[in-house]
Amino acid sequence: MASVEKANNPAQSPRPVDPLKPWARQLAIATAVVFCISTVFPVAAAIVAGMPDVPRNIPEPPGALYDLSMRLRDIQFWGVLDVVLAFVLVFMAITLTVITEGRVTESAEKATYRVYRNLAHGILIVLAIFFLAGDRIAWSIGLVGIAWRTWLLLYTLPAWITAVRSPTRAE
Repeated sequence: MASVEKANNPAQSPRPVDPLKPWARQLAIATAVVFCISTVFPVAAAIVAGMPDVPRNIPEPPGALYDLSMRLRDIQFWGVLDVVLAFVLVFMAITLTVITEGRVTESAEKATYRVYRNLAHGILIVLAIFFLAGDRIAWSIGLVGIAWRTWLLLYTLPAWITAVRSPTRAE
């Protein structure tokens, strides 16, 4: 009851929080894009590594997708590119979390909860993929990358929603 009275009394309610920097929204959108691109790496690595090799005495099956996957499997810089992009993603996520510190609104918290509830279905989807195609995916290669990116998403989601929704101030 006291919190309701405090919220209704302007003299006792906390002072409004300053708006975010003008580039906060752009950073949030860029972080989302980098997150999506970065997530492709462990998923693709797990799928490509899980593909069976073609024995030398059997001709390669026709198909551009198979040929492309065999060529991509031999390129060494994919791992380096994944690590560099992962560091960029972590730096962007930390920056986003820092600039929204103390500015996460109740509305953003409620939106985060709704997103968490929907993302929880992803666990069931991954479990279904494991049962249906588990032998064709190299889980030991992709699971670590997918797991830490999922943790980063869940941890920074309130900051991301706050940055996307908040009005910015001109400097």
